[in-house]
Amino acid sequence: MKTKNPKGLVMTGSFRSAGMTFYMRNGQVIARVSRSMEKRSCTLAQFVQRQKMRHTIALWQMLKESGTPLFTERRTAYQGFASLANRLPAVYVPKSLNDASLLLPEMPVSGGTLPTVKQQLDEVDGAVALRTNLRASDLLPHEELRLYTAMQRLEGKTPRVRFKVRRVEVGEMTEVDGCLALVDNVFADEQKGWALVRVVPSATGKSRCSSQGLVTRCTYYLQYTTDDALRTAAQSYGGLTE
Repeated sequence: MKTKNPKGLVMTGSFRSAGMTFYMRNGQVIARVSRSMEKRSCTLAQFVQRQKMRHTIALWQMLKESGTPLFTERRTAYQGFASLANRLPAVYVPKSLNDASLLLPEMPVSGGTLPTVKQQLDEVDGAVALRTNLRASDLLPHEELRLYTAMQRLEGKTPRVRFKVRRVEVGEMTEVDGCLALVDNVFADEQKGWALVRVVPSATGKSRCSSQGLVTRCTYYLQYTTDDALRTAAQSYGGLTE
């Protein structure tokens, strides 16, 4: 569609409005439909990546509810989280469960420059424990230890991960082979995951922390990693394209 340049209207470049693109050519305003009516491409590779991004966003929303996430190595905390979360396995959920979140092993809860604490679920004197390679002598002045707990829940028909964070005092911990451990039967819960994070707070807001991922016995997520789960999820979005 072409129209003459209305008196008093000055246009440089182009602009879009209501699905139309308007631009000048030879003194005339030209309007073209800018909205593609073609079906959005959705190859297998594209669908897998979109599902990973969907889940990354869902996990981020849940993690934010527990407080200010500590990811200090990118321009924003979300970018730091997303770069680490992209390494997680893809999980496939149907469109009706778009905001579902699933507890995955090694899900990142922090990212920073302090040494990473190696940790595992184990037993100490017959009791369940979260064992670490951290020694009391490793702790820096003013350093805090924060325990992240992730809980897999079914809210209605939608699975979601909820997070809690609390400060841990060294006096709560047990020394095992020279390293610190948290001993508590709560660590036997197969619908939870944990990560102990080192944090050096800063009054300027630039706190330092270690990079930590969750350790868990939870296997609930596995049902969303199968070929059947992929097919069901893809069909709910209109299917895959070749």
